[in-house]
Amino acid sequence: MRENPLVLHVLGARPNFVKAAPVVRALGELGVRQGIIHTGQHYDALMSDVFFADLGLPEPVANLGVGSGSHAKQTAALLVGLEEVVEEQAPDLVVVYGDVNSTLAAILVCAKLGVPTAHVEAGLRSFDRGMPEEVNRVVTDALADLLFATSPEALAFLANEGVPASKVHLVGNPMIDSLFSALPSLDPAPVVARLGLPERYAVATLHRPANVDTPEAARELVDAVLEVSRQVPVVVPIHPRGKARLAEAGLVDDGTIRVIDPLGYVDFLSLVRGAALVVTDSGGVQEETTMLGVPCLTVRPNTERPITITHGTNRLVTPALLPAAAEKALADGAATPAGELPVLWDGKAGPRIATVIASWLKGDNLAPASQSKRPE
Repeated sequence: MRENPLVLHVLGARPNFVKAAPVVRALGELGVRQGIIHTGQHYDALMSDVFFADLGLPEPVANLGVGSGSHAKQTAALLVGLEEVVEEQAPDLVVVYGDVNSTLAAILVCAKLGVPTAHVEAGLRSFDRGMPEEVNRVVTDALADLLFATSPEALAFLANEGVPASKVHLVGNPMIDSLFSALPSLDPAPVVARLGLPERYAVATLHRPANVDTPEAARELVDAVLEVSRQVPVVVPIHPRGKARLAEAGLVDDGTIRVIDPLGYVDFLSLVRGAALVVTDSGGVQEETTMLGVPCLTVRPNTERPITITHGTNRLVTPALLPAAAEKALADGAATPAGELPVLWDGKAGPRIATVIASWLKGDNLAPASQSKRPE
């Protein structure tokens, strides 16, 4: 390893920025040289640039601006762009986050170039290969050199897939670090007033391919959300992905449904914090509502984050069951987590990850996950 090693972080979508911020900050405090590659997978300024400002991330060393497209076209553009930047920057370690196409492309590029990699949020599994994200998770974990797990069940999943325990570290969830840091700023009142919302409202975030990529699925989902809106006004920060399909299916701003542009990190979480209910198909929102104690209905048949159900406020529902589930959640009132909060979701995941990375860069031997389940 060279005297002043370089760590690059590859970020492509909103959850990546939220997870990376605590890691980047903690590595900076340890004096590690680093840079960010922004792939532009979320190309709308409200879906990316605002998160750099809200989370205190430094300007990227490269912005690929790949935008949207089919999985093949987007991944192909990412492969070409990332290879060029990685070869130019010559990093000693590339850190990838989550399960988006940017994550997959970066891990493939680095594997081909012989550049070591680390995966933050390793070992999450829905066991549904029909989800593009599940394919990305499995491939990424198979190729990564360092794997950082956010919850204990991930250790068993990785072991079952033959990942050596020496590569795996249970560190907690850096997304929760960002949430802890933001909590003092999360005031629903200004956002609610700006949007003209009543005191009691719900938030819906919907973009998964299974929910929006066909007219039939989009129509079923929109019909269910419209039924929920007859119980409580629903504000929908609309993700660029699926926007046209949901509009075609009838998701329009009609008073009880408020369709708005994407929000920045602080504004969005402020809105969620004040909500009576959240309807989502997003993995990150399941985690954020768990910590905020907000009832969450996830419109999916499975989740790679079961800990948000066993230790949080999350529940899986089908579109057909959504209106009844919403009625019950609204009647029950404010949610409380099902038990103790998940292990190591304490706001210190970023420093744990940074400590492991800094030691790895120095060539130190690292304890496997089974020996470091509750690091200080």
